[in-house]
Amino acid sequence: MKVLLDIKDEKASFMMEVLKNFKDVKAKPISGYKAEILEGINEAVEQVKQIKQGRLKGINAKDLLNEL
Repeated sequence: MKVLLDIKDEKASFMMEVLKNFKDVKAKPISGYKAEILEGINEAVEQVKQIKQGRLKGINAKDLLNEL
């Protein structure tokens, strides 16, 4: 399982040391840009799931292209 943590800069080095002490945990920092991209992708996947479940209404491709 992968987990994305949002840690304040002043606590980041301490938390990385804590995580490195667990033998089954691999921890590596990512840039803020990559974190934003991952969050956006996760939100999009969640919206697609909700559309498939009927909890959100989707936009058909033709309407989307007409908006552009």
